[in-house]
Amino acid sequence: MDDYRRIADRIAGDIRGGRLRPGQRLPPQRAFARRHGIAPSTAGRVYTELGRRGLVVGEVGRGTFVRATEPDAQPGRALTEAAGGAPVNLELNYPSAPGQAELLAPALAPLLRPDVLSEALRPAPADGTAAAREAVAGLLAAGGLRPDPEGILFTGNARQAIAATLASLVRPGGRVGVEPLTYPLVKEIAARLGSTLVPLAADAQGVLPEALAAAHRTAPLSALYLQPTLHNPTSLTMGTARRAELAEVVHRLGTPVVEDRIWSFLHEGGEPPLAALAPGLVHVVDGLSKRVAPGLTVGFAAVPAGRAEAVARAVRSGGWSAGSFALEAAVRWIGDGTVARLVEAKRRDAARRQRLVAEELGGFAVRSDPAAYFAWWQLPAPWRADTFTAAARAHGIAVTPGTAFCVDPSRTPDAVRLGLASAPEPELARALRTLAGVARAGAAAGTG
Repeated sequence: MDDYRRIADRIAGDIRGGRLRPGQRLPPQRAFARRHGIAPSTAGRVYTELGRRGLVVGEVGRGTFVRATEPDAQPGRALTEAAGGAPVNLELNYPSAPGQAELLAPALAPLLRPDVLSEALRPAPADGTAAAREAVAGLLAAGGLRPDPEGILFTGNARQAIAATLASLVRPGGRVGVEPLTYPLVKEIAARLGSTLVPLAADAQGVLPEALAAAHRTAPLSALYLQPTLHNPTSLTMGTARRAELAEVVHRLGTPVVEDRIWSFLHEGGEPPLAALAPGLVHVVDGLSKRVAPGLTVGFAAVPAGRAEAVARAVRSGGWSAGSFALEAAVRWIGDGTVARLVEAKRRDAARRQRLVAEELGGFAVRSDPAAYFAWWQLPAPWRADTFTAAARAHGIAVTPGTAFCVDPSRTPDAVRLGLASAPEPELARALRTLAGVARAGAAAGTG
């Protein structure tokens, strides 16, 4: 067997035997080579082999760290003991209000008549129907934004609305400005489009206008993608002054914007949408999956004048058309007040869940908003996102590591996102309590 594999086997045995603990940093490769009397290139092969086996993880600029091992590799270990019962998934984030099915059912009944159903099962055109455009224009109206119904387009869900809008704006090789932490799907879309995401420096108010201008000077930006209200994952809501400053820079540069407002229905603040401040450039994307239900949903984009056909072409070429059944259901739910009632119920639900976060994670650095369905947890030292995520998984709890949202891989945050919407409240409380215990135990042991 090759020397590097024998050494890798020995280090793997130390990890599985607990002599090297989860989160422990391995020495730099040159120091490792000197200690073992091998060439630096051989040390590099050892570290690569350990990474291939899933035992260590390398972080740019920080070093190589031991991952949390599988539960059966360390029987009896507190931080890697699998919890009994079904896992708690705090990665998924699909809110559901009590009595939701009973609220939704009446509007669907008329669509189930055979003469109506045959038509409702067809794909809808990208511009939907006149009734759907009017209903969604009214739904999106807020803070000075009054979308033109003729600029409303429909997709199967909000993710497809984001994809279609970006595809209509960005050519291969184009650059898209984004927040330093962004929606993971946008990273996937950029890769498929052959475009580059450019993380823009931000502060507690959101993207800095001067960072946007500087990035555009380096090389023109084809578009911006921003979440100014209840940013996922940080829950940040950009203030009115910062929105106005960004709108001024966008106007000056002529840069189109995709404004993601998917979570904005939970926020009752008075900040105007960016689309109200730069109406000729901002494309609003939204949908009903969070407001209503993920299983029967529709996405929509409200686009500036003259942009509807370009976005519609992207919808058609991507195969992202909405279904007529979902579109008709959406019109009825909006028109009869069902959506408004669900929004109020989900605002109350989110507030209750945020109180659980405050109770169970008090004393930790958790950034959130009382209206949000997620929380951003800056982990206590020496925890890192990767090892904490693995330790949580060993307890039957799934969380999302900060690396999933990070645009610059050299600046990975030691944080995780907690999705609060999907787990029943008692289960959520227990999961948060367990995670707090894991975090404290690892921090006390110095092995995060």
